[in-house]
Amino acid sequence: MTDGDGYLLDNRQTEAGERFDAFADLFDPTTFRHLDSLGAGPGLRVWEVGAGGTSVVSWLADRVGPTGRVVATDIDTSWAAGAERPQVEVRVHDVAADEPPGEGFDLVHARLVLVHVPDRERALRSMISSLRPGGRLLIEDADPGLQPLLCPDEHGPAEELANRLRHGFRHLLAEHGADLQYGRRLPRLLREAGLQRVEADAYFPVASPACTALEAATVRQIRDRLVTAGLATDEEIDRHLAHVASGTMDLATAPMISAWGHKA
Repeated sequence: MTDGDGYLLDNRQTEAGERFDAFADLFDPTTFRHLDSLGAGPGLRVWEVGAGGTSVVSWLADRVGPTGRVVATDIDTSWAAGAERPQVEVRVHDVAADEPPGEGFDLVHARLVLVHVPDRERALRSMISSLRPGGRLLIEDADPGLQPLLCPDEHGPAEELANRLRHGFRHLLAEHGADLQYGRRLPRLLREAGLQRVEADAYFPVASPACTALEAATVRQIRDRLVTAGLATDEEIDRHLAHVASGTMDLATAPMISAWGHKA
């Protein structure tokens, strides 16, 4: 997600914490359900890739218990202060450039990571290579191309403006190397990488308070980028944020596609 201008969504910005909280509210139930079904439990060695927050790391630490191990990695680990547990190891790590932080993992998980990684193929190979035989991989990523609208029910000027700004956000993501159609490819990519018993599903939240919180934090975070790129004016952004704060629009996020499989 970097270019000569730096990060589009920098984890060090104030709004990043708000976005992580919103993602946790929106997607943790789905993630925990899948991790449960893949056998997350006592004694497992788990790699949480691009953690970005503490909710999944803490949940995994509780599940693996004192006999297990959770290695949580990210390029920026400023979020890690709330993740201290004896069984948790936090590392600064670039999944697309660095060697895996170990081998023989029972379970590897990444959520909303690979869509933003330029060398996704290498990152995926790295995660699979770190698994023990029979280990499980769970990749969860967005697919903004499947549902590009912030307001699927575009019934008025406020919704039209919201969707135009969402289009601008998607334009910036693509410029920074995001693959806006990555989620739909995950089942095929896992099969082609040699994983077995590959399955997938999708979750598409609409009209959740967390969607509202996520949109407000995201627009504030990329405001200067939108204006500089000529994708919106300050007045339009102020008007949109007021509409969002009013609670009168039904906001959505891009579908999150979860795909999982087992290493032979």
